[in-house]
Amino acid sequence: MLQTIPVPTGARQQLVLITAEVQQAVAASGVQEGVCVLFCPHTTAALTINSYLDAATALDMQDEIDRLVPTRTNFKHIFDTPGDAAGHIKSSLTGIQLTLIVHKGRALLGDSQGIFFWEFDGPRKRKVHIKVVAG
Repeated sequence: MLQTIPVPTGARQQLVLITAEVQQAVAASGVQEGVCVLFCPHTTAALTINSYLDAATALDMQDEIDRLVPTRTNFKHIFDTPGDAAGHIKSSLTGIQLTLIVHKGRALLGDSQGIFFWEFDGPRKRKVHIKVVAG
C-alpha cells in the first residue's frame, strides 16, 4: 500500500523533521521485517538523514549547501522563478529518495538520526510518498 504524508513548509529553505510520520506509516503497514522506501515527488526539494539532536546541524547544512549552490539570477533555467533554479540543483545533489530497513515494525535509524524533508523553494504544500514492503 502506498501512503502519502503532507509536508507543509514555511520558509524558502527549511529542513522539516518527518521521522515520527514515517515511523507511523511503517507501523500502520503492519510490516515487521522488510524495507521502507521514501520518495519526494518535487524537483526543488529532497530527503536526507542526519542528526536531529542539535538544531544548529540543520543550520550548518543549509549554510553549506547555499555556499555550494548560491541563489543567483543568471541561471539559464527561469521557467518558474529565477530563484528556484538553485533548488533544482540542490535537490539533485541531495537526492529525492531514501530506503530504510524495517526491523521489528520500525524503520531502523541510529540513535541521533532523523529523517528530514529538505525544502529549497518554499513555502509550499509538499508531500512524501512511502511504500513499506515485507521481505
